[in-house]
Amino acid sequence: MTESRTGIRFEPFTFTIEAGKVKEFAQAIGDPNPVYQTGSRVPPTFATVIEFWGSQVPLEQALRLDMKKVLHASQEYEYLGTLAVGDQITCYGEVTKAYTKAGMNFVVVEQKYQNERGEVVLISRSTIIERG
Repeated sequence: MTESRTGIRFEPFTFTIEAGKVKEFAQAIGDPNPVYQTGSRVPPTFATVIEFWGSQVPLEQALRLDMKKVLHASQEYEYLGTLAVGDQITCYGEVTKAYTKAGMNFVVVEQKYQNERGEVVLISRSTIIERG
């Protein structure tokens, strides 16, 4: 079942980066940097907000995960450009790898973030573990 998740593509969605959301995120992570507090720059891990607020179908639902057994194992961001307030980011996601190891299911999800000019500005990769 786990291996069959490889290649699953998620419905693309678009998220507009707003200064208020940037400020809320900076406050939530405890970063007092004024460029984030004013929304003039976007924190490096803001993509998490885009994923959670933008997607219409939660990842756990799309992958049929039992959230009582899920661990977030890793997260990485590869910046190819910049995210800015006012950008309309369309996110395209898919499962690039899924396997079972030591009785646990591992799922690697890659999300590509494209701005309104068609430029891929960010790629995120996360590994999810579902205990058996």
